[in-house]
Amino acid sequence: MDFGYTPEQEAFRNQVRAWLEANQPPPLTPEEKARLTEDLLWERAKAWHAKLYEGGWAGISWPKEYGGRGASLIEQVIFSQELARLNLPVGINVLGIIMTGPAIMQWGSAEQKARYLNKILKAEEIWCEGLSEPGAGSDLAAIQTRAELVGDHFVVNGQKIWTTHAHRAHFCQLFVRTDFQAPKHRGLSCLLVDMKTPGVTVRPLRQITGEAEFNEIFFEDARVPRANLLGPLNGGWQVLISTLMHERVGIGETLGTSQQTLGELVELAKAMDYLGRPAIENSAIRQQLAQFAIEAAAKKYNGLRSLTSRLKGLPPGPEASISKLVSTELTQRMVKFATHLLGQYALIEQHSPLAPSGAWLLRILGCESLTIAGGTTAVQKNMIGERVLQLPKG
Repeated sequence: MDFGYTPEQEAFRNQVRAWLEANQPPPLTPEEKARLTEDLLWERAKAWHAKLYEGGWAGISWPKEYGGRGASLIEQVIFSQELARLNLPVGINVLGIIMTGPAIMQWGSAEQKARYLNKILKAEEIWCEGLSEPGAGSDLAAIQTRAELVGDHFVVNGQKIWTTHAHRAHFCQLFVRTDFQAPKHRGLSCLLVDMKTPGVTVRPLRQITGEAEFNEIFFEDARVPRANLLGPLNGGWQVLISTLMHERVGIGETLGTSQQTLGELVELAKAMDYLGRPAIENSAIRQQLAQFAIEAAAKKYNGLRSLTSRLKGLPPGPEASISKLVSTELTQRMVKFATHLLGQYALIEQHSPLAPSGAWLLRILGCESLTIAGGTTAVQKNMIGERVLQLPKG
């Protein structure tokens, strides 16, 4: 297999690199660092997203009719690699672009595509995902939020939890139970819900990092038009599965992220003292960095295998679960290894003048969450065991 890039693809990389380097957000000023808040970071991210959209880089693989570039998958991967090289974010409407948007393209009516997709790409309308519930986290087939069809509206009652950016979202891709007698994998439906609908209440959840990007959502007799049904009535399980597969591709497919984190670890090892010498000179530390490099390379080539399938026109397959599993666990172990290198400096908060560059404390506290988001590590292992290795169920 040829892992090289064609001259045309390298020319595209040079175009991406030049644009990103010329347009990347400026660093935080001392004044901004002194008053660093979630709202300030959100406004900076909005400005960056607007610039990405104007340059044609937001959702670059989306069709041009919805505001995308119509780029190939290879070009999308190259763009992701260049973002990772400069440690730049993809924008603010990530869930809308990697989950809801593709789901609407796959399952939506012509009216729904015309109504929602371009606004998702522009981040004029922010989206969240109504998936997990207090009693249905990893087992989404156990969803109990109910939607009863009354006339031309669904009346929704129930609760969702761990809903990313719900407090900033304009819409929610909500999965509900619409047939209360059917087996649990059947009888689900997907609704596109305006977050300003009466009866919808959002309560942020403060995390260990100090952030509150996760939320609870309560639905109390919230009326959602039947026209906002995405996909078939009582056929929401397939919509849900395809939506999650797109999410896992979005989390795991970026081929450069692990290498970028590894590069930061190497620079950290060069800068930190260990027993009176630079940490990079310690054989045990060098061995661990080499192990991370091996795993990052393996992850990269698994990502290329997934990319090959998609280039053949196949939907995201089990490789997406493998990439998601490996990416999140590898990132978790690399970030935790940073605490070994940093020692007491790992406990210094980001806004402190003594804090090491890289926002390591924030990453240390937050790295556990990605092993849960998008399907827990245990769920991914079950999927790989059953669908890839075809192991018998225990």
